[in-house]
Amino acid sequence: MTRPYAEVIGDPIAQSKSPIIHGFWAEALNLDVEYRRHRVLAEELSGYFAARVADPAWRGCNITVPHKVAALDHVADPGDVRASIGAINTVFRQPDGTLAGTNTDAAGFWTPIAGLDLAGRPVTVVGAGGAARAILWALARVGAGPVTILNRNVLKAAALLASFGLKGQALPLGTAAPPAALLVNASSLGMTGQPPLDLDLSAVPDDAVVYDIVYAPLETPLLAAARARDLDTVDGLEMLVGQAAVAFAILFGVEPPRDRDDELRALLTA
Repeated sequence: MTRPYAEVIGDPIAQSKSPIIHGFWAEALNLDVEYRRHRVLAEELSGYFAARVADPAWRGCNITVPHKVAALDHVADPGDVRASIGAINTVFRQPDGTLAGTNTDAAGFWTPIAGLDLAGRPVTVVGAGGAARAILWALARVGAGPVTILNRNVLKAAALLASFGLKGQALPLGTAAPPAALLVNASSLGMTGQPPLDLDLSAVPDDAVVYDIVYAPLETPLLAAARARDLDTVDGLEMLVGQAAVAFAILFGVEPPRDRDDELRALLTA
């Protein structure tokens, strides 16, 4: 009998650390399961889900770029994530065998900054993709704002602000970061193999937090620039592990051992 398994899908996918995270937790809990990487091109997404729903060993998958929005068209949406966040990052098998999607990115993003009071305070977000949607949803829930989105497509960014009921502005990439209590890179810029994120931080105040969701490399140029100014920073592993913990419980039916996070982080950064 095939071992139960889950996987992470995206394009590219070689950089994903999700198999290390889920594998570490499964081993710690003595679970006889596997967690794999699987590259899926955009035109293959429908066929991928059709094949997996027919495989009883498949527990579900996590989703990375560029499929977080498109995947909504191929699975059920019982939590109406389409109307709230507008993107999913986890697909799981329901009791009746059909597939459903949810989003754990928002929880993963918020966990490391839960003590930060952002109500009525300015925030800057770089990017307007699936991860940015989860982040903007979380920011709207805590009453943050005004929010500035820096993005190649300014009209898309402005529409996102409106869809989440956030006050703010959309500006083109290349614009200097405005003053903000929190600055988040929610794009793939700065990731290995992607263009760099060249961002002027001179107007960012000394008490700001700079958060980069990119984790390959872990020390991005954005975080290096922030640390050179002695700003508080949050790296991409924080959100990655946080969202993975919620997904692990959904996919395998047991909570991961978060008391071993220091061990896991050491493994991920080795």
